[in-house]
Amino acid sequence: MMTENKKAKQAMERYLQHLQEIKNITSVIPKGNEAEKQKRIAKARESYAYFVETYFPHLASSKCGKFQIEAAEYIKENSRARCVFEWARGHAKSSHISLMIPMWLKIQREATPMVMVLVSKSGDAAKRLLSDLQAELAGNELYINDFGAQKTDGLWTDGEFVTSVGDMFIALGRGQSPRGIKKRGIRVNYISIDDIDDDEMCRNPRRVSEAVDWCLTALLGTMAMGRGRFVLVGNRISQTSILAEIAERPHFFHTRVNALNAKGSPTWKENYTLEEISSLRVEMGERRFQKEYMNNPIMEGAIFERKYIQYGKMLPLREYKGIVVYTDPSFKSSTKNDFKATMLVGITKQGAFHVIKAYADQTKVSEMIGWHYAIEEYVGDTPCRYYMESNFIQDLMMDEFYKAGTETGKQIPITGDARKKPEKFARIEAMQPLFQRGEVIFNEAERSAPGMKVLEEQLLMFQRGSKAHDDAPDALEGAIWMLKKQERSMAFTPRMGRRSKPKSAW
Repeated sequence: MMTENKKAKQAMERYLQHLQEIKNITSVIPKGNEAEKQKRIAKARESYAYFVETYFPHLASSKCGKFQIEAAEYIKENSRARCVFEWARGHAKSSHISLMIPMWLKIQREATPMVMVLVSKSGDAAKRLLSDLQAELAGNELYINDFGAQKTDGLWTDGEFVTSVGDMFIALGRGQSPRGIKKRGIRVNYISIDDIDDDEMCRNPRRVSEAVDWCLTALLGTMAMGRGRFVLVGNRISQTSILAEIAERPHFFHTRVNALNAKGSPTWKENYTLEEISSLRVEMGERRFQKEYMNNPIMEGAIFERKYIQYGKMLPLREYKGIVVYTDPSFKSSTKNDFKATMLVGITKQGAFHVIKAYADQTKVSEMIGWHYAIEEYVGDTPCRYYMESNFIQDLMMDEFYKAGTETGKQIPITGDARKKPEKFARIEAMQPLFQRGEVIFNEAERSAPGMKVLEEQLLMFQRGSKAHDDAPDALEGAIWMLKKQERSMAFTPRMGRRSKPKSAW
């Protein structure tokens, strides 16, 4: 176990190295003459984006996103701000909320000395965050050139330091006593709660409730009757979390920033491309991506448990009692966000459902049509019925099926599913007993196929109220329902012949 002295030594070494890096980068930035300096200062006070790009080139490798600028302006304009910024991982939460925005507030005209408390999940985590701010104040030569020396007293490893202009900065771990903090009669006026949640605590609702109480009593109480800015930033790692609880409080300004916006495009487009986000999404898996980058934590197996998702060997196609292809095509116009899904499912003589092939992707209609022709070639002359919801049959989507059929010389005979469907959650949830009884088997030979992986992930993520996609389970439900309908029709044998004469007849 590392001793406290060794930890302090390593922390100091890290700080000094970081301090030197900041000096090296900012020392070569042209300072200009006095007129240029005053022009730069005036523009920096007015424009947060300019302030960040000018004084922090080592932190701002990309231009500020709109959401970062709006957060800074809201905090600046509201001296009694109450904010919850729910931002995805990788969106510079700490750099802005706990470092650059406080430094921007400091340079405003008639700014009062800042007494800031920075809170994180532990004391060490808070000290690490605070050390980055202190290194900027001590080593950012352009900032010092324009706004004066900020040389600090004391060691940052104490988790507390003051500046030469009367500011005070303190690091606290979650639950540590903050009572009595003030600087020359000035009480705390900026609280930054940065990445305070952790998985272990979020599994215990009682601990979450106690932490929320601490934030809104002991911590908020360090301000003079609430005067000052109280800001919480993080990503939603659980529906039971400090962030989730405080975001629901009255009078709190709450914004949610996901890696992808409602249209399926990068929210921070100045920094990330859709291609790299999509690649990461595949590498991580949908459930993990939803939690870390979409502020949508999903408990795995809430309805469909992993132990009930079984893989096995499929039968020769001719041995199935029936085979259907069912497609959930999403909406024609949405190629970025909604999944399209097509399932090839067979029913055995014993009544089990075999998922022979699964296709699911955020793709174009032309790709989805290609799945149907791949299936048509795979099944050959084995009887197979193709289904799709009736409301899509009337869509322009069918024109594209017709065009593909004209080009290939083969038309896919799609039948509309005209049933009046119950609510989606209830329909999909109704499959759960089939999985539990082992009556749904996935094709072992297709285990690594992208569509089969998507189907498995979406089943594991499925739960009421979730924002996760469920297009693949929806298509599977459609296929199973159609096979059950066919089986019921086959089981019904009408009686033929003359009706017998009643015994009580005259």
